[in-house]
Amino acid sequence: MARADIAMRPPILPRLLAPRLPFYYGWVVLGCICLAGFARQGPAVAVLSVFVVPMTEAFGWSRASIAGAVSLGGLLAAFVSPILGPVLDRRGPRLILCLAVLATGLSTMALSLAQSLIVFYCLFVFARMVWASPFDLGLYASVNNWFVARRTFATAFATLFQMLGLVAIPIIAQLAMHDGGWRAGWMAVGMTVLVVGFLPVWLLLVRRPEDLGLAVDHAKPGAKAAAAEPRFSRAEAMRTRAFWLLSLYTVLVYPVQAGVSLHQAAHLIERGLTPIAAATVISVFSAMSAVSGFGLGFLPRRLPLRFAMTGAAVLLAIGCFALIGVRTVHGAYLAAGLFGLGIGGLMTLLPVAWADYFGRESFGAIRGVVLSVQTLAQAVGPVLSGALRDWSGGYMLSLTLFGSLGVLAAFASLAATRPHVADERLPPS
Repeated sequence: MARADIAMRPPILPRLLAPRLPFYYGWVVLGCICLAGFARQGPAVAVLSVFVVPMTEAFGWSRASIAGAVSLGGLLAAFVSPILGPVLDRRGPRLILCLAVLATGLSTMALSLAQSLIVFYCLFVFARMVWASPFDLGLYASVNNWFVARRTFATAFATLFQMLGLVAIPIIAQLAMHDGGWRAGWMAVGMTVLVVGFLPVWLLLVRRPEDLGLAVDHAKPGAKAAAAEPRFSRAEAMRTRAFWLLSLYTVLVYPVQAGVSLHQAAHLIERGLTPIAAATVISVFSAMSAVSGFGLGFLPRRLPLRFAMTGAAVLLAIGCFALIGVRTVHGAYLAAGLFGLGIGGLMTLLPVAWADYFGRESFGAIRGVVLSVQTLAQAVGPVLSGALRDWSGGYMLSLTLFGSLGVLAAFASLAATRPHVADERLPPS
């Protein structure tokens, strides 16, 4: 018991700062999460997409083989997530996020030394597993532990910085590649991850406000906002219709997110755009994701999240269909912008929905199960898109499929009403 208390004790700097700050320490935590979220994007599929063409030209690899590294990393994350979730609920995300930043930075820097597909797989699969599981659980568990009434706004702010990472890191990589080739690009990505992400999390992150003698949302102890939050265990949550409908939504949208994000640069180059133009289109996609994700933070809390999630799925579908026949840079900006609006909504709304529907007490355990489903769905998208492209010679089939999945996801989210009381839970089978 004593060892557990020592392990969860906040670092000394937050203990000194929290009583002296004129504002809620949760905003400091949110700042740490924003920087970690920016650093998380080193092995994101949008970043990898700018390396697809130069690395396939250098080694003669197929598109499907590169996409396979994304998928394999997701498969590994599916096994890790259910184990990490309960640990995060008990111990907090600080150590896991610190290790995640270090692992991501060092592995992406090491990719600059890759000489074979096997080495590429070993490094990128590991980085992608860290991206998909420890980072996701740690970032959103931190936000949900510190905020309830302002959860959507705080999550939107964290999402904004993740999108800013997607805007900046592909450009950083492309600029480094312009002078030093793809190896210099990976080195620049890894250095950016380490410089931005490590120290703030290590020095300032705290598990929960209660560890500093504070209350969630800076409310006074016993305030109604915290008391009214639902408290589902993992077993209870899995006996609700909402759990399975949100899981279905996840299964439908994440192949779209990962499949299109990884291959969009290659698709645009095949449609006649230059590599630099394709990189700027990816940045527009990321910028619109940031606009959408941050803007959703100002939605009234009384508005059902399922309506906003429906809109995000519809935008993903429209973006996919628009990308099929794109021929000009302006057309690419429009299609990628619509798709980015949907991605921003997806990244902000789903973590909030899980916390709002089932509470923060077992968020890690519940989210850990769902992340297994999510990472498996993400694993399917890139490989399927790459295989269809290699078979058909273009991306029309995969984009049509992904657009259709977005339409189906819209219907799933409309049906995902919030579970309010215990008698809405399904009986055990």
